[in-house]
Amino acid sequence: MPLRLDSADRDFEARFSDLLAGKRESSRDVSDAVAAIIADVRSRGDAAVAELTNRYDKAGVTADTLRLDAREIGAAARQVPDNVRAALQVAHDRIRAHHEKQKPQDHVYTDALGVTLGTRWTPVDAVGIYVPGGLASYPSSVLMNAVPAHVAGVSRIAMVVPTPNGEINPAILAAAEIAGITEIYRIGGAQAVAALAYGTASIARVDKVVGPGNAYVATAKRQVFGQVGIDMIAGPSEVLVIADGSANPAWVAADLIAQAEHGAGAQSILVTTDSRLAGAVATEMERQLALLPKQALAREGWEEFGAIITVASLDQAADLANRIASEHVELALDDPQALLPAIRHAGAIFLGHHTPEAIGDYVGGSNHVLPTARSARFASGLGVLDFMKRTSLLGCTPSALSALAEPAVTIAGVEDLDGHGRSISIRLNT
Repeated sequence: MPLRLDSADRDFEARFSDLLAGKRESSRDVSDAVAAIIADVRSRGDAAVAELTNRYDKAGVTADTLRLDAREIGAAARQVPDNVRAALQVAHDRIRAHHEKQKPQDHVYTDALGVTLGTRWTPVDAVGIYVPGGLASYPSSVLMNAVPAHVAGVSRIAMVVPTPNGEINPAILAAAEIAGITEIYRIGGAQAVAALAYGTASIARVDKVVGPGNAYVATAKRQVFGQVGIDMIAGPSEVLVIADGSANPAWVAADLIAQAEHGAGAQSILVTTDSRLAGAVATEMERQLALLPKQALAREGWEEFGAIITVASLDQAADLANRIASEHVELALDDPQALLPAIRHAGAIFLGHHTPEAIGDYVGGSNHVLPTARSARFASGLGVLDFMKRTSLLGCTPSALSALAEPAVTIAGVEDLDGHGRSISIRLNT
């Protein structure tokens, strides 16, 4: 059964702390296996990638057929119904329009001493996008990862996607085509991450790897970090709904179920000031779960990791939300703007009764690649800045250097770095 908590209960703090500490991911350690896979790919390149892909995915690839050619991509994309392609195009256009507003501008100025200071932004040269295949096959994730990279100005985007039994969801390739991705490899798992990070004869190395995956993919991203950049380590998905008596219990329940149906440890939490709403949502959950085609997966997630928490005030709800630091936070309130300033830690916030989290998954325009497992306390969702680098600019005139030399040389002396000080003072000799 889902957890029921009331902030008025004496043991509330202890039980809420247990909720925060609960582990929703498999504890299986795959570090050694992933390290061996990475070493094999580094040693044998394409041959290792093909062998491992056939072992785990039964994909029937060879070292010469790792990459999908343009004909294959086009043929698969044409299988997608017109209405699906139109929907993907709408999503692409909205995501691009929103992310274009995130692109930073260079900023250079001269201060009172005549020192030139500034910041220059440049894109990453090459990015690898990991797209899950099989049961978790999400064309929307192709767009969410590729579009901000394109907006940033990334010149090369390589996509890897597993093809279990040689099959791939055509919508994945349609999304890639819409996003302008032409370099696609039919590989997945740790071997795909290794190939992107270190390169092989047929797969040129990239500078950053982004995108979600299973435990092997997540562990591989951890192990190659430093060789390449990564976006984040994605954990199970989660939603927190803050609601008061103005919320529709059927709508709230539908949003909780939408998150629970991800399975694999997904968590749905309701925090409400209205005990009647809490009871009505619990009833609605049972009614709607019974109608869901994949109810077993959603029911398991709700019963194992779900929670309904009753609190005394919206201020208290905001406090709990900041401690949970959820990936998604819905404000199911008549006036969500009033509570918005109090929510400091969230991957994304959805405002009001008519903004279900799922609209953000697809066509809202904001990115659905978001921090999970309380990492919203210190991390942000994927965006254009993740595909760009900030370079500082500094330029001194002779008079500016003269004005700054004495304190700089003094600090160099304190740090016992005489060479540093001399590199400054030597320029002041006439």
